[in-house]
This record gives sequence, C-alpha cells and structure tokens, in this order.
Amino acid sequence: MSAGPVRIFVSAGEPSGDLHGAGVVQALRDRFPGAEIDAFGGSAMAAAGARVLFPMEEYSAMGFIEVIESIPKHLRLLRTLRRRFERERYDLVLLIDYPGFHLRLAGRAHRSGARVLYYIAPQFWAWRPGRVKHLRGVVDRVAAILPFEERAFGALGLTTEYVGHPLVDHAPGPGHREAARKRLGLPAAARVLAIFPGSRTNEIGSHWERFRDAALLVLKEGRCDRVLLAATPSGEYPEPGPITIHRGDSVTVLSAADAVLAKSGTTTLQAALAGTPMVVAYRTHPWTYRIARHLMTVPWISLVNLIAEREVVPELTQHDVTVTKLADAIRPLLDPGDPRTRAQHDGLALVRQRLGSPGAAGRVAEIAAELIGR
Repeated sequence: MSAGPVRIFVSAGEPSGDLHGAGVVQALRDRFPGAEIDAFGGSAMAAAGARVLFPMEEYSAMGFIEVIESIPKHLRLLRTLRRRFERERYDLVLLIDYPGFHLRLAGRAHRSGARVLYYIAPQFWAWRPGRVKHLRGVVDRVAAILPFEERAFGALGLTTEYVGHPLVDHAPGPGHREAARKRLGLPAAARVLAIFPGSRTNEIGSHWERFRDAALLVLKEGRCDRVLLAATPSGEYPEPGPITIHRGDSVTVLSAADAVLAKSGTTTLQAALAGTPMVVAYRTHPWTYRIARHLMTVPWISLVNLIAEREVVPELTQHDVTVTKLADAIRPLLDPGDPRTRAQHDGLALVRQRLGSPGAAGRVAEIAAELIGR
C-alpha cells in the first residue's frame, strides 16, 4: 500500500463496462476523496472523475477482420500497462468484464504488487470452468453480479462476493408501464408485443426476419394490437410493415410491453426487472452453435432461468427458432389470464428478489477499500 493518496487503475474496454465502471469510480471518489484514479475506459468513467489515459474507443472493434486487426494494438497496450504498473505502483487494479484482454492483464497487475479486483468476471461457470486457472493466484477478489456466481466461482477456487447486479439501480419504478406508454404514444389498454433481435449486426441478421414474421403473425391473428421493435441507432430492419421501430431507450420499450420476444442476453434481465413476460431465442452459425453446445456446462441460455435455477421463460435455440414455434411460444404471454403468463410473473418476481437491492457499485467500492486496507 502506498503512503500517499490511494492510487487505483480501472480497466474497462467496452461501453457496458465503462458504464458500470462509472458507478464504481463515483463510489470510490466518495470513499477516497483524494484518490488518484486512472483508467482504460470511456466517457462515462471520465465524467465520474477518472483520468482516462487510454480511451477505449481506440481499441474497440466490430466484425471478424476488425477484431483480428485490433490484436496488435491490444498487445501493445498490455506491454504499456505492464510498464505503467511497475512504475506507478497502484494500490488496486480493478478489472471490469472484457475477459479476452483482462485474463492477460490480471497477471501483469498482480506481479506489480497491486491488489486485483475483478468485477463482472468471465462466465467460467458456463464456458470451460478449467480456464479459471488463469485467474487463481492473480486475482485477490471477484465481485460477482449474479447470485449463483458466489458459489460457482468459489468452487473454482476464487474468493468471491456477490454484490448484486448493476441493472437493479436502473430498474423501472412503480407506474413505469403507464409512463412508458405515454412517452411512446401508446393507448393504455393496447396489447403490446416488443421484439429485441439483438444489438450486433450478426444477431440482427440471424433473428430479425423470424422475429418480425412471428410478431406479424400474432398481430394478424388479433393476439396483440401493436408491435414495437427495440432497434439500434444504425441497425437495418427490412420490410417492417406495421411494426413500430423505436431507436431510443430500449428499457422504455420493455416497460411498455405486455410480452417480449428477445434474443438471449442482458435484455432478459431488463425485462425481468420490468416484470414483462418473455420468450428467449438465439440463433448463430451452425459451427459456432455446435462448439458452444459442446463447451457449455449449464442447462439454460437465459440469465433469467439460470438465476431462478429452473425454467421460468421458454427458450428456443438454433433450428427451433422458427416463425411457427416463436409465435406458439409468445401467444399465451399476450393473455394476462393464461396460467403460463401468471406462472412466469411469479418466476420473474423470484428473479428480481435474487438480483438483490440497488447499490452494487458501492459494495464494489467497499471490497476495494478492504483490499487496499484503508
């Protein structure tokens, strides 16, 4: 531990990590007003008070070729940070998500003498748990965001504390559905279906047409009155027909909907926090799917089912992601009196309970203070 001000380095290489890191930076500032906090991150952490020495925008990449081309830049950054850690002697290095890079950075940080805290750690419990050996001995603590991770990471030899999910801080409050519908200009009594085909170009390509056609089918049948698409700012969605494309806040769309058809991912937790029943689906390249099924060690793809430890929401993958099967799964959820809808509401309430209370960033700062010894 340094004798002067607390010195912390925070590393987050993508927008979600930058956003979650901003809350932790603010919590660290509140706990250590004179702290020197340097970062590999973006505008959110900078606004929270970190000195962003390495802007993540210079390293982000989308697409196979772009990712390959970014590897030399990441390797140079690893060498730069190793020298910086040796020279600056930080009290703590906080790693946030971004596993491909942070699995390598953790060892360099540890060897410099800094304490290492990993927040939003790689999902080793789902993909090849044996890889955890790369973190044992170089990470002092894991701050877990899913309730079962404390047990799962602990069993793999990592000292882990469950801090709650940062999305809980942004969960919709009472009356959120009425307020969301007013913002979107939707009648209060309308039956609304929302579709979330994904945020990445390949996800949109895999899901859009099937999600669109399933939604149009139930709309034509009169099962719902409106269909909303949660779209990315630059995503392309051919031939939407009567589907309303919303390129703003996706949580507003979730809050306004009676049911959601969503690709697997964080969206499912946002839907659970909004109390919106859902069907979860995911398609990918056939070889990617085969490899994934071989490596996966958990029975479900959706975080909702993993947290509940039972099937709360229906899941459709790969060849089962058809217009007919998607429509069959979503129809009952558009009827509030259907037993399947009521059962899912009960399951989502359990998930919200297990996600914990707001304040994940503050709890991460508490662990950081314990590791630093201040």
